[in-house]
Amino acid sequence: MKIVVCVKQVPDTAGGVQFNPDGTLNRGAMLTIMNPDDKAGLEAALRLKDQYDAEVTVITMGLPKAEEVLREAMAMGADKGILVTDRCLGGADTWATSTTLAGAIRNLEYDLIISGRQAIDGDTAQVGPQISEHLDIPVISYAQDIKIEGNNVIVQRQYDDRYHMVKAQMPCLITALAELNDPRYMTPGGIFDAYDAEITVWGRNDLVDVDDANLGLNGSPTKIAKASDKVRKGAGEKVVLDTPDESVDYIMDKLLTKHVI
Repeated sequence: MKIVVCVKQVPDTAGGVQFNPDGTLNRGAMLTIMNPDDKAGLEAALRLKDQYDAEVTVITMGLPKAEEVLREAMAMGADKGILVTDRCLGGADTWATSTTLAGAIRNLEYDLIISGRQAIDGDTAQVGPQISEHLDIPVISYAQDIKIEGNNVIVQRQYDDRYHMVKAQMPCLITALAELNDPRYMTPGGIFDAYDAEITVWGRNDLVDVDDANLGLNGSPTKIAKASDKVRKGAGEKVVLDTPDESVDYIMDKLLTKHVI
């Protein structure tokens, strides 16, 4: 079995975000992590590797520094890492990103593709399903459990207060929830091996069956009208009262004025 896992290097939002003048994220200036949903998808692939001796290839699109998440994935147990990077691919929205990743994946043999449900820097949940459309394969999203049965994959798909049991023939794409599992840690030996391993780097010329009109910022139909940091709240009104009764009267007056009660 051959499994391809799509991962993304995303900003560590705890450290704040920075924007370029065109409204896109300044990814080169921010601390980064592996997207949590993608890490759960990677762990699912590694468990299938443990069970079926599968080969796991991890692929990402991004700046050259995105090589870091590939080495992290390989230190966890992935077999190969592929970085898709090129200046002409920068500023891509979900459509251009999925077009790029699909063009790269067409170079590979695969039975199963796993991606995260969504990335914490966009929260669109669009790239995984779009990749499946580009490749013309089935997609099962919001996976909270994955099993293999012959040439089929059986997935518990989260749905509101219940789940669906969905079966699809491979090749197939699955999008994983962060709740799918608890990802394993990197091992010391895995870290040494990962940093000794060679990362495959592809650019625009390595993409199969893609049009330049669908790549990068110019090929992105979604445009950012405005971007800003999180708006900070003001200090608010501070009131000092002498007695509990005065405090109650003040609060009740505010609740009545705001039509809360």
